[in-house]
Amino acid sequence: MKKNKGAVVGAMILLFFIITSAFAPFIAPYPVNEMKFEDSLQGPSMAHWLGTDEFGRDIWTRMLYGGRVSLLMGLFAVTLSGTIGVILGVLAGYYRKLDIYIMQFIDILMTFPSLLMAIAIVAVLGVGLTNAMIAVAISVVPSFVRVVRGSVLSIRETEYVEASKAIGVKDWKIICKHILPNVASPIIILATLEFGSSILSAAALSFLGLGAQPPNPEWGALVFVGKSFLSQAWWMTLFPGLAIMLVVLGFNLLGDGLRDALDPRSK
Repeated sequence: MKKNKGAVVGAMILLFFIITSAFAPFIAPYPVNEMKFEDSLQGPSMAHWLGTDEFGRDIWTRMLYGGRVSLLMGLFAVTLSGTIGVILGVLAGYYRKLDIYIMQFIDILMTFPSLLMAIAIVAVLGVGLTNAMIAVAISVVPSFVRVVRGSVLSIRETEYVEASKAIGVKDWKIICKHILPNVASPIIILATLEFGSSILSAAALSFLGLGAQPPNPEWGALVFVGKSFLSQAWWMTLFPGLAIMLVVLGFNLLGDGLRDALDPRSK
């Protein structure tokens, strides 16, 4: 990982946002929802590093707290989708009879763009932060299933797995001892890449008014509010948008580095 400069840069970007978001209550110079109408729509200054919004709230403060929401949305989405995807992928790859049914269902899900599917799910479940996280998680499940299934199909045919079956080892022991440890690398890489994509999808839902609702300071919601004041307060949109871009870039760079580091062919 140290040899990959891109991965190091990505890790440093993510470390910055994770630390600032985790310690937002101690770093933020103002209360997150404190309104000072006399300071509304002020540009970046020493008092307000990234300016203020239409209610006089500090943008830097709201971005710190918004990072907590955005990162948690990505973490929830990847954890839920990864858990479901790994289970379905292992079942599809290991059991031939289940493979066709699971993959037909996944192929149906794959026909819809992930963001469009997330919007449709939110339309069914209702608008809100929790429903947006669930929608993003469901839209990511097919990616995990296909990657895990492909890895399991190749591992299932190896001699040590066949030998374990021949001596009567139970399926669940084979899966836990031989299958899962050998598919861990692609799962870690995919989870890292999908983390950034999930944050971007969650921000898009909030921008469309389907995710985090005011006054929750989520990055996508901040961009949505700022677009109405773009001509007179460009900082309201620029800085939250840059935060989304940098976090997604950080996860992509880190994922590429992990892929190179965990690929046996690169050693």
